[in-house]
Amino acid sequence: MKYDLSITLDLPYEQAVDAVRAALKEQGFGVLTEIDVQATMREKLDVDMEPYVILGACNPPLAHRALEADRMIGLLLPCNVVVRADGDDRTLVQALDPAVMITVPEREELRPVAEEAGNRLRAALDSLNG
Repeated sequence: MKYDLSITLDLPYEQAVDAVRAALKEQGFGVLTEIDVQATMREKLDVDMEPYVILGACNPPLAHRALEADRMIGLLLPCNVVVRADGDDRTLVQALDPAVMITVPEREELRPVAEEAGNRLRAALDSLNG
């Protein structure tokens, strides 16, 4: 089973980050955390890398349903979405498929939540391709 959802956008990095935020919002996700990996690597390790951000996206109703089924599911929340430059005018967007919520804790009752979250993440990414 493939556990990631990914697309490549013909957009510069900064525009892609804004587009991803808007697409997530359209699907009911808020961005709770943002990790600028490029800046962190530069600051902590003096290493250069391409622009790279991890957005911690959360859909509160879905998170609540998942936590009601299994409190340990918080280990897999929020849904991380990676946005990273792939050259000057291309950007790669990747998200972990929420189906992993079923396989890691082996809790079948999480299937409806994982499927809905996956459908919403796929819709967000699909909307970016126009």
